[in-house]
Amino acid sequence: MARRNRIDSPSVTPYALKPRRKAMPVPVLNLESDRPLANNWFKDVDLITSSPDAIKVVSPVNLDGETLIHGCPDCQSPLSLRVWLGVADCWSCGASFSLDELDVYHQQQVRQKKRQSLTSVIQDADLIEAERWESAKVTVPPDFQSKPTSKPKVQVVHPKPWWESLPALLASLLIHLLILILLALWSIRRDLQEETITLSTNVATFEREGDAHQYIDAVENIAFDLPVPDQDQPQNEAQRKALIMADQMAKQIRFDPNQPHPELPDLSNLKRLLGTENVQRSVMTRDPRVRTDMIHREGGTTLTEAAVARGLDWMARHQNSDGSWSLHRFHRAQGCRGQCRGAAHQHCDSAATSLCLLPFLGAGQTQWTGMYKDVVASGLRWLVDNQLESGDLRAGANHQFGMYAHGQGAIVLCEAYALTRDEALRQPAQKSIDFIIAAQHKQGGWRYQPGERGDTSVLGWQIMALHSARSAGLNVPDDVFAKAHRYLNSTTTDGSLYGYQPGHHPTETMTAEALLCRMYMGWTFDDTGLKKGVRFLANEHLPDARQFNIYYWYYATQVMHHAGGRQWKKWNERMRDILVQSQETSGHEAGSWAPQGPHSSDGGRIYVTALAVCTLEVYYRHAPIFRQIRL
Repeated sequence: MARRNRIDSPSVTPYALKPRRKAMPVPVLNLESDRPLANNWFKDVDLITSSPDAIKVVSPVNLDGETLIHGCPDCQSPLSLRVWLGVADCWSCGASFSLDELDVYHQQQVRQKKRQSLTSVIQDADLIEAERWESAKVTVPPDFQSKPTSKPKVQVVHPKPWWESLPALLASLLIHLLILILLALWSIRRDLQEETITLSTNVATFEREGDAHQYIDAVENIAFDLPVPDQDQPQNEAQRKALIMADQMAKQIRFDPNQPHPELPDLSNLKRLLGTENVQRSVMTRDPRVRTDMIHREGGTTLTEAAVARGLDWMARHQNSDGSWSLHRFHRAQGCRGQCRGAAHQHCDSAATSLCLLPFLGAGQTQWTGMYKDVVASGLRWLVDNQLESGDLRAGANHQFGMYAHGQGAIVLCEAYALTRDEALRQPAQKSIDFIIAAQHKQGGWRYQPGERGDTSVLGWQIMALHSARSAGLNVPDDVFAKAHRYLNSTTTDGSLYGYQPGHHPTETMTAEALLCRMYMGWTFDDTGLKKGVRFLANEHLPDARQFNIYYWYYATQVMHHAGGRQWKKWNERMRDILVQSQETSGHEAGSWAPQGPHSSDGGRIYVTALAVCTLEVYYRHAPIFRQIRL
């Protein structure tokens, strides 16, 4: 065995091997034997002589072919060594030793022979032990406790190269590497968990001087730009989160009045105009910079504005690639692919396109400003491209939707021009108004086709277009309104209730549409018929969710808004709750309204959604006729 330098003994006296006196077998001891070791058993073992650069070695005694027993060259204490390991440490003095290459080879041969004979000799362990002692011819010294008379000699054995220990290092490295990989995988799996956003309540831990502990709910104390009615105050965390989301949606379609917007008119001049009776003030309240003030003044809420934002988003996602919309195949738009229901029975892209552009313009979104300016620009381009030289905007819709579609398209062109003063729209807008004037029946009405005897329903859209034209500064002869008054006179008995055509029984829907036309054509609120008609709508035909009628609510809401007062407040609270609560909230239909009520199957989901959004924009879509605005 060769001794390695110890930390506490860097220098060791070297010894060299000398030839053995007589070849003799290595003694093998049975570990299961009860017999004690012989005294001074190692006295006759070959000793080793001094030599430069060598360390001490003694000949081993083989116990069982796998384990060798030796005497420590330093302290003479017995120690054991595993052949396969090749090294040993003294339990007494701490010295380290190793076998040289010849001894290792010799012991490997001994182990091989012992393994071959192990099966035959295992039957009698005591006999094997006796035979091994006999063959070993070990002289048993008299005194086991005595020490050697001379210092053991050593054999020169060079330390093993580092690469011979490489397998053990590799095993250790692999084990630690495996542990690190497992820990990394466990950590990565935790990191890959779905990210979530948690809205929680923050509790202040400090104590204010002179007061008890104050508990602050971070969600409750969020300041909203728009009103939140008492009945809409959140009662739980889910409602708070919904209200926060609604507030974020509502902010998308507003502008910061403190930021420059060169494409919009001067804000101070706009506010001054709103305080006058100038007809051009009608659409100025749509300016996104005054939106918040108008909603506060006129009765809107965070939820109504959020519903408007969601409705615009749904319509934008169902626009055709050419800029148009379709009543009957909106669900084939690229973003929908059949996910939405409620296609209309009628085919009229001109009506669908105009109906959808109305609420975008109503929210102050033009071809130049707003997050939907590209949507509006492509829609306006489609209308202008499909307009005939005569100004006709029906785009081939010659059925009963014809003049409906034209009137709605004319409103769109006139409002877009009024909001932007885009000269590219001036001539198309004026030509559309000229077509309406030419299509009026001599008795003052309009119907499905130009020149037909009128009905109150079609007349309402044409009067709205003429009013928008005047607001935009376009040419509208006064006699057009005079003839329209004559037609309406033929559908009422006292100026308060109106029917679909002369001689027809009055209805709340035709009454609302006719009263709005009277307002835009010059009636004041002092008119007896107007006051009576407003009371009829407010007292007998308030909005009812069980009788959904978006066409009636669209016109009646505008009438009540212009009238103002307690009747408007009562109407508004009922109307806004029904529309907000009936808006779709899930799936691809989210933001739209399901087709229901009279004529909903003709116009479908596009028709109902467009009018519902326009109705919820009432707070700023048109300035109130009988009240001046001071901002």
